[in-house]
This record gives sequence, C-alpha cells and structure tokens, in this order.
Amino acid sequence: MTGDRAKGTYTLLIGLDEDTEIEVGALGVREFPAGWYAYTGSALGSGGFARVDRHRRVARGDYDTCFWHIDYLLRRSATTLESAVRSAGVDAECEVARSLPGRSIPGFGASDCDCDAHLTYTAGRAELASAIERAHSKGRDVG
Repeated sequence: MTGDRAKGTYTLLIGLDEDTEIEVGALGVREFPAGWYAYTGSALGSGGFARVDRHRRVARGDYDTCFWHIDYLLRRSATTLESAVRSAGVDAECEVARSLPGRSIPGFGASDCDCDAHLTYTAGRAELASAIERAHSKGRDVG
C-alpha cells in the first residue's frame, strides 16, 4: 500500500510555545512545559496513515472533538505540529516510543499497552528530532 492508506508506525514532532495546563480526558489535568514533544502512534487500522492527516487537521483547528490523548495537546493555539515521520509496514509503536529521549508524560497515549507513555518532552528540538529520525530509520517516510 502507498500513500495515506499505508499502515505502520508514526512519530509527531510537536513544539509548544508556552507552559500550559491541559485536561487530557480521563488522564485528568497535566502540566506541559514549553518545549518539544514527540508523540508515537500506531496507524495499523483500516485508515492507515490517514490518522496523521487527521492530527494535522486537529492542529490547524479543523476539529474540536478529541478522540485521542494527542488531540488535547494538538488543538492548543500554542502548539505547532512540525513534522511526522512514518515507518510503513512496521508495528513498532512501543519500541519507538521507548527509544526517544526526554521525560515521558505518564499514561499519555499508552492506554492500550504496558508502556509508561507514548509522549516525551525535551526543552530542545535538535536532539529529539535526530532521535525520531534514528528510531524510524527503516521504512521511513517524512511528511
């Protein structure tokens, strides 16, 4: 499969311009310091990587409904979805999430696995962006 119907694992690189407190559904209120975040998700369902396009639309303000934890962060005006790195045909969501540097946001994006979180935070962009690239070095599609 090619394009958005392809399936696999993806990681979003997200910038947050200001410290903010967000109520994240059942996770409750969480503090998010300004800086850079990496969110790793699975696009193995029938829609495949169309999920990444939906994340982009949420970040643009096209959707108000939050289905996933990441929606609560992406819909903030201080948030920028800088890039999405995709590994087509790869089921490595947990492996990629665990390999990324930074402080994890407990429970975020990991309600259906044993991971601590699928969202990590660092103050600086460069190290996180490089780590995302390395984690997706096989089957990568940057978009």
